[in-house]
Amino acid sequence: MPSNQPNPPRDGARPILQSGLSMLAAGFLAVLLLQTLLGGFSATGAHSNLGWMALIVALMCIPFGGLLTALGAAKALRNRARRR
Repeated sequence: MPSNQPNPPRDGARPILQSGLSMLAAGFLAVLLLQTLLGGFSATGAHSNLGWMALIVALMCIPFGGLLTALGAAKALRNRARRR
């Protein structure tokens, strides 16, 4: 028996949220590797070439992943409120 309610909107909230969380995880992993295996960093920057690469990845992934996660969470909360 089909329900009378229309299908929920597919505005991409779940994939955006998953992508944002994945980017955040990659950024935090880069920071962890930078601190533990790649020599760390100081006020003048990283101590190795791979350390610089990890620092660049972290500085790109953490802010963008945070914004993407916030967008996905906002869309998911909006969809949840619309269903009620």
